[in-house]
Amino acid sequence: MKIDYNNLYTHFIFITLNRSPMILERHRERIEKYITGIVNNNNSKLYAIYANPEHVHFIVSRSPKISEETLATIIAESSERFINKNKLCIGRFAWQETAAAFSVSKSDVDKVCKYILNQPKHHRKISFADEYESFVKYYEKSLKIDKLIS
Repeated sequence: MKIDYNNLYTHFIFITLNRSPMILERHRERIEKYITGIVNNNNSKLYAIYANPEHVHFIVSRSPKISEETLATIIAESSERFINKNKLCIGRFAWQETAAAFSVSKSDVDKVCKYILNQPKHHRKISFADEYESFVKYYEKSLKIDKLIS
């Protein structure tokens, strides 16, 4: 069945292999633009992105024709090739085998965009490990609540 309207917002977090700080500040914007292009080329729209040294946050509204896993795989494989081909980091660049994908309600898109764009200030207060753990706990709690309601 054809879907005329969709509201599929996803906040992705990609982590570098071994959480190594591979993304250099001088190449951050170039990597962000490349990932934006990949998203756009897959009938989806990127709202905000920020590439930290060991992880990247971005929020997209994706086409219903593509799953989160498929989009994440396309972005990961293509961006790895781009970073390595253009020597945008020291050594061989790779993402971890897994990523995180969190659904976002339309009413929270602006808040998530601000959060993503505020990454440098945010990580002066909290480490990535603590941030990631809080995301997982929050969404696990939400899942448990959803199970109680249904």
